[in-house]
Amino acid sequence: MLDISGLTVRFGGIRALDGVGFTVRAHHMVGLIGPNGAGKTTLFNCLTRRYQADEGTVGFEGVDLLSVAPHSIAALGIARTFQNLGLFAEMSVRDNVLVGAHKRAGATFLSAGLRLPSVRREESKLRAEADALLRRLDLADVAEYPATGLPFGTLKRIELARALAVKPRLLLLDEPCNGLSHGEVDEFAALLRDLREEYDLTVIVVEHHMGFVMGTCDRVVCLEFGRKIADGTPDEVQNDPAVRDAYLGLSA
Repeated sequence: MLDISGLTVRFGGIRALDGVGFTVRAHHMVGLIGPNGAGKTTLFNCLTRRYQADEGTVGFEGVDLLSVAPHSIAALGIARTFQNLGLFAEMSVRDNVLVGAHKRAGATFLSAGLRLPSVRREESKLRAEADALLRRLDLADVAEYPATGLPFGTLKRIELARALAVKPRLLLLDEPCNGLSHGEVDEFAALLRDLREEYDLTVIVVEHHMGFVMGTCDRVVCLEFGRKIADGTPDEVQNDPAVRDAYLGLSA
C-alpha cells in the first residue's frame, strides 16, 4: 500500500529525515519508534503534505504522494491524529467528528446556501455516520459538549473518531497513548485491534509506549537522528543491538 524510498527532509543544516525508506502492506499495523527528535512526526508530516520533502519518493497505492496537494490527502483515503491535539476547542464533539467527513460532502457553495433537498439529505447521512462513530467510541454522551475541558483520554478518542469519519484506508496515529493510564493503554490497544478489522484499516502508529507497540504491531520501524536503524518483527526489533543503544546508550 505504501512505499517510502530515500525520504529526506532538511531544516537548514539539520537532516530531520535522512534517506528513510520502508514499505507498508495493506491491512498491516506498523509501529514507528525512536527517541525524541528521531524524525517520526516529520515523516507523518511528509505523508500528509504538511512538510515538503527535499528528496525521495512516496507511493500510495500507485499514486505519487509527494505530488498531491495537501488538501487532497484525505480524499485519497489517508487520515491522521496529532501528537498535540488538533481539535477545534469551541466546536461540539459531533461537529469535530463531522469535520472528518468534509471531503466526502458534495454540496457546493450555492446548493448549501439554498439549502436544497439534496444538501439536507447529505447532511443527515453524514450526521448519522458521525453519531454511529460516537457510539462506537463511547462518545455519544458528550456529543453536544464543546471539546474544550473534556478529559484527555476522551479528546484522544474524539480525534480518532474524526479520523475514522474520513473513511480512511491508511490511518496515521501520532502518539495515541501519550497521557493515558496503563489501563487506558490496554483498552485502546484492544479498541484499535477491533477497529482495524471492522474498518479494514492499514495503520502506522508513532508511539513511545513499547508494551503497546510490541503487543499490537505486525512490524516495527525504528528511527534515530532521522535514519532508519531497524525494521522487522517486534521480536527482531526489540532485540536489535542498534535499537538498544539508541534507547539505553552504549554503556548500557
